[in-house]
Amino acid sequence: MSNSKNGISFFENVNRNFDKAAQFTSHPKGLLEQIKGCNSVYSFQFPVRTSRGLEVLRGWRVEHSYHKLPVKGGIRYSENVDEDEVKALAALMTYKCAVVDVPFGGAKGAIKFNPKNYGANDVELITRRYTSELIRKNYIGPGVDVPAPDYGSGPREMAWIADTYATFNPGRIDALACVTGKPVAEGGVRGRTEATGRGIFYGLQEACDNSEDMKALGLTKGLAGKRIVVQGLGNVGYHAAKFCQEGGGVIVALAEYEGAIYNPKGLDLDAVVKHRKETGSILKFPGATDVPNSLEALELDCDILIPAALEEQITQSNAPRIKAKIIGEGANGPTTVDAEEILLKKRVMVIPDMYLNAGGVTVSYFEWLKNLSHVRFGRMDKRFEHSAFDKMLRAVEESTGRSFKEHERVAITKGPDEIDLVNSGLEETMTGAYNQIRDIKKSNPKIPDLRTAAFLNAIEKIATAYMELGIFP
Repeated sequence: MSNSKNGISFFENVNRNFDKAAQFTSHPKGLLEQIKGCNSVYSFQFPVRTSRGLEVLRGWRVEHSYHKLPVKGGIRYSENVDEDEVKALAALMTYKCAVVDVPFGGAKGAIKFNPKNYGANDVELITRRYTSELIRKNYIGPGVDVPAPDYGSGPREMAWIADTYATFNPGRIDALACVTGKPVAEGGVRGRTEATGRGIFYGLQEACDNSEDMKALGLTKGLAGKRIVVQGLGNVGYHAAKFCQEGGGVIVALAEYEGAIYNPKGLDLDAVVKHRKETGSILKFPGATDVPNSLEALELDCDILIPAALEEQITQSNAPRIKAKIIGEGANGPTTVDAEEILLKKRVMVIPDMYLNAGGVTVSYFEWLKNLSHVRFGRMDKRFEHSAFDKMLRAVEESTGRSFKEHERVAITKGPDEIDLVNSGLEETMTGAYNQIRDIKKSNPKIPDLRTAAFLNAIEKIATAYMELGIFP
């Protein structure tokens, strides 16, 4: 939110990080200003008749960078959202897409309302009305601007957006590609719902597998056995915790808006979720200690802290008390610039949001490609690969005399389903991007942290795109 805890707005925080990285480049000031600023800010209000009567709501769509088209970014539904926040999130989307080599510019949208205070019919009316405003100004389209879910919205809302766009554009065969994060039955892709959380897991796994970096932190190699605190049990936080737990991590604390729970021996994530559904709170979970103030959970003793809720959770005031050796930013902007300076002095590894939570936009890219091609991933090659692997296996059996058991045969010869290909592509993307960032940091001792390296990586790629367009010499 723009009402920052440290007097600096969210967008100013993003630009401070940009400037910190820009000093390591030789690009002219004009080019850097073009990359940093928002290309277009559409602020509007629209009337809608809900069950509560006629209301006028505020909406935004910010298109940050046109160096690649379409631009891409979610739509936030929140009564606390403002223009500064949308601009900051749009800028982060630009840099995020560049870091993971997804060919989109950055954008973001928002509607200022709390969907929990409205019935499903009202939310649908508001979503469709907002979409019609975007269509009116050409702020949505498969080759123009492709929204996605964000805080407060989800697959249901994306399906309404796609349907509204298709209604205004009859006969357009690529209409479904106007938005991503849709239900699978409505043109979505398998694996999109859990993509951001899974991407966080892949990023943390890659970081922890580097023995040199772990030794410098006083930790052993690998994610297994690492004590993890997760703030936020929404879609991102839940899936990040789930995959980290399955990967051998120990979830010692979970925090939500009502408070936090802690057990140094580990928490059963699904049991906690079940308890919350039954009681309305994660507090008073059997075997765990309650922490009434959820922010205090950030200061618990752990190896990895995953803030996966809202921005500006780690600030100048609580950073000195953070005990984690690694902070994996699941949310957008959870750490302020001043807080990060304190953490770096304590030799904490901060894995930045603009890289670590890029799993969502990566799999959204796969969905966009699927919608444009009208072919489900794996449909054309699954049976062919199964047949080819089966022939190879039989040749091995004939030449060696070894006979494979049925379950071994199935595991070896199985052709990839859509979810297999999506997860494989996501892992490759997150692994490759992390090593790009790490190599940039290692190549220049003056680069202080992974965030600066990530921004530098993004700036260079965006600058190259502008220069290749002939806009800057």
